[in-house]
Amino acid sequence: MSRLTNLLRELEKQDPELAADLKREVDALSGRRAFGLNFERHIPETVELAGRPVRRGDKVRFLPRRGEEPSGADRRLWRVSRIRRITGGKRLADLVPHQETQASATSRPVEDLVVVAEFRDPVFPGMVSTGKVERGGDKPFHTVINAENFHALQLLLYTH
Repeated sequence: MSRLTNLLRELEKQDPELAADLKREVDALSGRRAFGLNFERHIPETVELAGRPVRRGDKVRFLPRRGEEPSGADRRLWRVSRIRRITGGKRLADLVPHQETQASATSRPVEDLVVVAEFRDPVFPGMVSTGKVERGGDKPFHTVINAENFHALQLLLYTH
């Protein structure tokens, strides 16, 4: 924005009326649209790591009930303090609030939880082969990668 501000100052010396009109439009636009790198508006960003097994120490969120809108589900984060087996071979996770809140510790079945990574949490990606497209014989094959771009590219650094 500083370059634009400097240009408006220069224009103000030559044509104050036009400069005032442009400044009004720039102010209206800058109120609606952020310029430059705006990572701050995404903090705290969370990503659900669907399919990742729940382990002790993980941050988790309750999955919405089947048919329920995700926006209506409980969006608080919990930390898994312990996982224990109950009758029938099911696993139950003992949870404590991740942040200091009024919520008290609770327990939930592991299948009702999804692991969550927050902004700046390390994520260790792993690849699982789900098949490949072969061209026949000794010709090279194509691999399809289904992942977040950044994490997939990080992972490819290890293999290529």
